[in-house]
Amino acid sequence: MSTVIRRSPQDVYAYASDANNLPAWAAGLTDAPISRDGDALVTESPLGRIRMVFAPRNEFGVLDHWVTLPSGVTTYNALRVIEHPDGAEIIFTLRQLDATDDEFARDAGLVAADLERLRGILEA
Repeated sequence: MSTVIRRSPQDVYAYASDANNLPAWAAGLTDAPISRDGDALVTESPLGRIRMVFAPRNEFGVLDHWVTLPSGVTTYNALRVIEHPDGAEIIFTLRQLDATDDEFARDAGLVAADLERLRGILEA
């Protein structure tokens, strides 16, 4: 899933990589305050308390992250910001894996809404 944002890739990456901004645009993940526990970010999500570990800041637009759910299961999420002729494109790789078709469709809707929210914030 992807969304084009009419801002530079550097602007999009800077905003999206700031953990303090996650509740504003990533409501599918969390809309609660985020605290730090070492390298991990800890917050409440629709599924309960989660831990997130993001790839280190980098010049390549990589925002990959690992989310550990309350069940202890950790999921890997590939998230990238790349250059686009109209600004930047943010790309989230959504995989179905063991999810049912209904769960996958719900997750796809949440990701699409989050990316659209990010676009709205950055283009405002």
